[in-house]
Amino acid sequence: MSAEGIRSKILRIVRSFNELVDIYSEPRFKDAWKLSLPEGDVIIGSALHKWGLTAKISEEKGVKFSDVSRAYKSGEMPALQKEIPLSEAILKAAIEKLPDPVRAQEYRIPKMWGGGLNSEIGRAMIECDPNGPVTMCITNVKRDPKEGLVATGRIFSGKIGVGDEVYLVNAGAECTIKEVSAYMGPFRENVPSLGSGNIVAISGLKPITAGETIVDARYKDTMVPFERIIKVSEPVITVSIEPKDPKNLPRLIDALNLLLIEDPSFASSINEETGEYLFSGIGELHIDIALKTLREYEPGLEVIVSKPTISYRESVSKVGEPATALSPNGLNQITVKVEPLRYLGLNDNEILIHTSDNGILVSLVSNMPAKEDLDAIVEGFKWACKFGPLCGEPVKDIKVKIIGIQLSGDPEERGYAQLVPAVKRAIHESFLSAGPILLEPIYSIQITAPTEHIGVISNIITKRRGKITSICQRDPIAIINGIMPVAESIELAHELRSASSGRVFWQCRFSGWEKVPIDIMPKIIASVRIRKGLPAELFS
Repeated sequence: MSAEGIRSKILRIVRSFNELVDIYSEPRFKDAWKLSLPEGDVIIGSALHKWGLTAKISEEKGVKFSDVSRAYKSGEMPALQKEIPLSEAILKAAIEKLPDPVRAQEYRIPKMWGGGLNSEIGRAMIECDPNGPVTMCITNVKRDPKEGLVATGRIFSGKIGVGDEVYLVNAGAECTIKEVSAYMGPFRENVPSLGSGNIVAISGLKPITAGETIVDARYKDTMVPFERIIKVSEPVITVSIEPKDPKNLPRLIDALNLLLIEDPSFASSINEETGEYLFSGIGELHIDIALKTLREYEPGLEVIVSKPTISYRESVSKVGEPATALSPNGLNQITVKVEPLRYLGLNDNEILIHTSDNGILVSLVSNMPAKEDLDAIVEGFKWACKFGPLCGEPVKDIKVKIIGIQLSGDPEERGYAQLVPAVKRAIHESFLSAGPILLEPIYSIQITAPTEHIGVISNIITKRRGKITSICQRDPIAIINGIMPVAESIELAHELRSASSGRVFWQCRFSGWEKVPIDIMPKIIASVRIRKGLPAELFS
């Protein structure tokens, strides 16, 4: 690409960024957050060759972009690293451009904390007061071979020191700080304490996960947690993982638990039919990174990893027929009706439970059972939603109405062992009469490639059941946007690179769930059932 072409591309990127600022930022930040090349807001550089340049550095050192182009043509990239080091450009930009904590917390705290801003804690955080109560939000957790779990986060008020008693709000646990350290680039330097405004690493907190809220233990009853980290993607690709040597299973479990602590977007479970350990991530690359990290945690641990499989959800498309089921002893009876989830017409006092996959259990009976019996009914509902009747996948977006219930007068005859299976069976019977459907995860994809490859890339997407939503051509580059089932994305990267001779960049994100086409649904259901050790036919 010519120097003029590079310049045009950089200006286009800056312009696109500023357009996003116009769309999404609050009015008072629109001008302040827009990038300006002459003001030194943009660093142009190479992480590979470790050089970096801003307009101000260019002016100070007399280095032009044409000098950079000549250095690349003559193979003198090391000279660029010495003359315009990337570390210098980043450090200067951080000092000159990033808002200091005192100024930033005034507008950030109201966005990330739901407590009273005029309370003692609220005022201390807004003012970044080092003498106020300790408050901190954990954004990252990593394992250190010597120190165990090290949590990193920003102190919003107060001062954290070795030996301090703090409270983990989400975990509901008190801990003692064992070690405090400040970051010096990639390294940590132990210090006695650090005050508000600093990013700090601390050890001695257990249990700890990213997103945890830390407060002075004396304020544990008044502290409101920071807004939770919201996952924009769901773990929809799963592999089974086991050690080659069974005696290493405890090492594998410990390593997997650490991965879950470090990255809450992973998920882990045990296949109760086969005993396999299942590990789920957002995509193939996400899983690959996790496996690489696992091997770093446990050198020498050899594992067997299956081919990736896709997570599905089961749902319904119409109102089902009422279904009645008896408990195993025949002395308890429950009648339910399953229908697609609709929030209209529900009273809060009718809702017994609302699951994370939007499953709602509603009671429409007047003779509400005792709490212990109600707990058993709710457990039966959870069990029915955890393993759907089609192929044992989680159930999503349904409403279950309890329309009739008759329980034995003897408490000994209506415990968990009696009510849980009855509720599950009734829900599944009504579910199967409600137009059952299978939902599959969908990726939103964006592919950047030379314009001459638009045709072949479009063919790859469409043959994988994908759809092109837009194509933006900016010679010599085209940006192709579309959607694609996650199931069809396996080895997509390899096919795209092969078709474009490696001249393609693609990224994807979880977009949502869509109904599996009716013509392939039976085949997918059968394959999932076989994988789980169930009969291929639903009613066999």
